Amino acid sequence: MTEQEARDWIASLVPRETVDRLERLVAIVLGEMERQNLIAASTAAHIWARHIVDSAQLLRFAPEKAESWVDLGAGAGFPAMVVAAMQPDLSVTLVESRRKRIDFLKDMAEALGLGERVTVAGRRLETLEATPYHVISARAFAPLDRLFPLAHRFSLPDTVWLLPKGRGAASELEAVTASWQGVFRIEPSVTDPDSAIIVATKVQPKPSRGRMHR
Repeated sequence: MTEQEARDWIASLVPRETVDRLERLVAIVLGEMERQNLIAASTAAHIWARHIVDSAQLLRFAPEKAESWVDLGAGAGFPAMVVAAMQPDLSVTLVESRRKRIDFLKDMAEALGLGERVTVAGRRLETLEATPYHVISARAFAPLDRLFPLAHRFSLPDTVWLLPKGRGAASELEAVTASWQGVFRIEPSVTDPDSAIIVATKVQPKPSRGRMHR
């Protein structure tokens, strides 16, 4: 996907004012790159395809009536800040433990006029109060065998997990099926034929054999 194709893809989904807000988001991220390495330098020239559309495409799999979304390891704000910009009725929480990133995300939320709906939880996930969310996303946060144990307490049976992965999505998912169960599917990415998105619901640990025999 070229940068123009990415811009056109976004413009076909949202009003002009939302596109303008995303333009400001891009400018803020690129401007901050002089002070901290928010995204890989090699992707800066392709930020609309590699980060904006790559984030926005997750909304295709989110519940229509979702009211709360938590993004783990929010980093530069992808996908959470893009999601918040595109969904005006959604409350979004960004979990990030690095101080410079925390400050940056808070400032960006205010600059984009999203401060009332965006919460930056500036702490490690392990110390965050367990609150259920309608959607859990994690982009390059942790492999599934670490992610599920850490984040399961934020989910309900109908919570939708949206987990962008590379070409190893299927093997990563297969590796956890011995200890975790749920309804899983793998969706192709619109931005990269080698990438995929794991979409999951009803995620829970499998009962141990000992429990099953009691």
